[in-house]
Amino acid sequence: MSDKNNSVRPELVEGWIDVCSINDLIPNSGICALVEQQQVAIFYMPEDNAIYAINNYDPFSNINVLSRGLIGDIKGEPMVSSPIYKQHFSLKTGVCLDDESVKVNAYAIRIEGDRVEVNLEEAA
Repeated sequence: MSDKNNSVRPELVEGWIDVCSINDLIPNSGICALVEQQQVAIFYMPEDNAIYAINNYDPFSNINVLSRGLIGDIKGEPMVSSPIYKQHFSLKTGVCLDDESVKVNAYAIRIEGDRVEVNLEEAA
């Protein structure tokens, strides 16, 4: 009797984890996905052909809300504004643009075919 649990799961090859369909994304907005027990905020900006992933945890309010923030840019840097206290976080690096000593994790993310994949091991 073979044990299929010992085979490599295709969604984990090279650290990439299949998260959702591209159809699940909301243009110019954020969604939250539970990836390996971590809340990941995913932001899709189709006009810029861009997708970003950062941790959903807001270190200022101590709650998981960044996926609900407003997105835009500050001096060309794509960012999300926390819906609680309005700090701005870079969607590329996770660094708080208002206090650079504060940072949330930013993750590598890609669209493969019609699927969205995140790599929690690789920083963006």
